[in-house]
This record gives sequence, structure tokens and C-alpha cells, in this order.
Amino acid sequence: MNDSPLADDATANTKNDSVVSVSAEPKPSPTLAVEEPTAPSPFTPNQPPFALRWLSYLVAIPLIGLATAGFGCISLLAGLWDKSGRQQHAIAHLWARTLLLISLSPVKIVGREKLHEQETAVYASNHLSYMDTPVLFAKLPFQFRILAKQSLWKIPFIGWYLNRSGQVPVDTQSPRSLVASLNRGVATLKQGLPLVLFPEGGRAATGQLQTMMSGCAYMAIKAQVPLIPLTLIGTYELLPIHVYALHPRPIFIVVGDPIPTVGLSTRDADTLTQRLYESISATYSQYSKND
Repeated sequence: MNDSPLADDATANTKNDSVVSVSAEPKPSPTLAVEEPTAPSPFTPNQPPFALRWLSYLVAIPLIGLATAGFGCISLLAGLWDKSGRQQHAIAHLWARTLLLISLSPVKIVGREKLHEQETAVYASNHLSYMDTPVLFAKLPFQFRILAKQSLWKIPFIGWYLNRSGQVPVDTQSPRSLVASLNRGVATLKQGLPLVLFPEGGRAATGQLQTMMSGCAYMAIKAQVPLIPLTLIGTYELLPIHVYALHPRPIFIVVGDPIPTVGLSTRDADTLTQRLYESISATYSQYSKND
């Protein structure tokens, strides 16, 4: 369940969350025209102090590995009879809570009441760390499904879990297969299950928000459900990319105002993604300064 079942989830290495045209419908642009910041990042992936590094190497990381393998086996067993994926989601919730306990990093949700305004929605989050997935699985108080790149289905345990628990594979081999994958996400939404994904498509190497692709907006529009921004604060400092030791700290999930999609068409996907980008960017800047 590490790194994304959620993250590199909706996209592969080439930002696979991009939207391509659907027959007989207006063609949304495959990328969002938001320029990446050119200024130096205020964050650098510093190593934790010496003692914390060795505590991670000798205790935390082995415990995380054991917890992932153990809960993964339990989830696979549950998948033998749980075709809905609900029991497996509950097991993933316990797995994620265990990882947060091991990491000694408490998580607080800001704006929790906004999670209950809509029963079904697309929740789109910034992506900073391997720990983003456990944070969301541990703290979002509802059943949801994720989009993950199809190659993850080939990995033992992770792929078995994804297959048995009803997650949505994204096949990026061709435009036709990509659209089919996004439409499977739309079908999941229409069945009443929220989707959670990372529209950046990969972890931010510098801690800054990256260009977002419009697949999340496409699915929200097609299903006529709101697009809800989630801003993660602190996971970059807890475990940045290319750092393999934990630096415990408080984590925040800031829930933004739902962005409605009623009456929009896929032609509006880029505009909707722009609003999502601006919401998460402003929230991240605000809370990072106060952190």
C-alpha cells in the first residue's frame, strides 16, 4: 500500500491524469496551463537529525514494513468474500493509523465539516510524500476509492489488494485506454463512492505545488459531482522524496470549499482544474507560513 495506490496513482511518469478527447464530446486540453514556479523552493529535503535517522532505520521502517505486510495479508483474506471492498477499506484504514502511530505524527483535519457537505465527490490533494496515502486513508471518515496506474496491479500484495478492493486502474498505453480508465472512475462516482487522487501525478521534489492535470476535473464534470480540494501540510517535512528516514511532526489536512460542477461540460475541465490549483496553492502558502 505504499506510495500510491493513491499517488502516482492517477498518472504515470508522464502525468497520466491528463484528459484526452472523448468521441462526440468537446476535447478538453490535456494539460492545465499553469506555469511551474521558477523561483527556488523554500524547502529542501534535509535529513533528520542523526538519532532520528537511526531510530527510523532500526525501528520505524522495519515496523512499517511488518505492518504493511501483515495488514496486506489480512486484506487479501478479506477479499475472498468481500467483493464490495468495504471491509478491505476498513483494514487499510487500520493500516494507515498504525503507520501514523509508528511515525509519531499526529494528524488534524481543518474544515472537517466540509467533508460531509456532499456524499459523493472527487477529492483532489497535493502530493508531497510516501506518507500522503496513509494520512488520507487514516483520517478521511468515509469509504472512498482511488485511481492508480495499472502497472501497480502487477506488484505482489499491492496489486492483489488494488484488484480485490475495487480500486480503479489507469491504463495510459493509448488515448483510448486512458479515456476508458477515466470513465471507469466516473462509473465509480455514479455508484455513490467518492474518489481520492493526486492530480499532480507524482510527489513534489521541492515541496512546491506542481502542474496539475485535468483528469480529476473531467471525472467530476462527467459525474456532475463537486471537486473538493485537500491540502496536505507537513508530510513533505515528515518524509520528503529521496529521504528514507522519518522526521516526526504534526500533519494537517485542510479541506477546501467544494467546487461545483453542475451544468459544466468537459470543455470546462481546464478552468475547473485552474480553480483547484489556486485553492490548494493559496492554502498551502497560508499554512506553511504559519507552521
